[in-house]
Amino acid sequence: MTTFNETKGNDDRTNDTMEDSELEQIRANRMAQMGAQGGAGGSREDAAKAQEEQKKQIEDMKNSILSQCLTQEARARLNTIKMTKPEHAAMIENNLCMMARSGQIGGKLSDEDFKGLLARVSAGTSQQKPKSTVTFNRRRVALDSDEESD
Repeated sequence: MTTFNETKGNDDRTNDTMEDSELEQIRANRMAQMGAQGGAGGSREDAAKAQEEQKKQIEDMKNSILSQCLTQEARARLNTIKMTKPEHAAMIENNLCMMARSGQIGGKLSDEDFKGLLARVSAGTSQQKPKSTVTFNRRRVALDSDEESD
């Protein structure tokens, strides 16, 4: 008597590879399904990594544009501004990038040209938002006069 496996012979190997490829296909479909449902738990981490990677690419692109349109002295001045007023520096960087993309900046801006640009930007922001001033009203007390210092 021969068994079923003995009669198949070489057909067994082709079935195994076909079953392996089908199994891999099923696994891939299941992993994609789990990823779409968010049940894998790693999808949040993947999204965070992708977002971080995108921020890094944007920052690299911005640095590349700034290095092309600013001299070393102007770049140092921008970094100093970034350390003291990060939101102001971000606004200036964005303006510089837009100007460079639109072709308004021909070559590299020198430190003096950058100072002029900063003055224009500062004048524009001061018109939009008035400077806040603080006034001190000191009370005058009658006992503080010099006449009674006997």
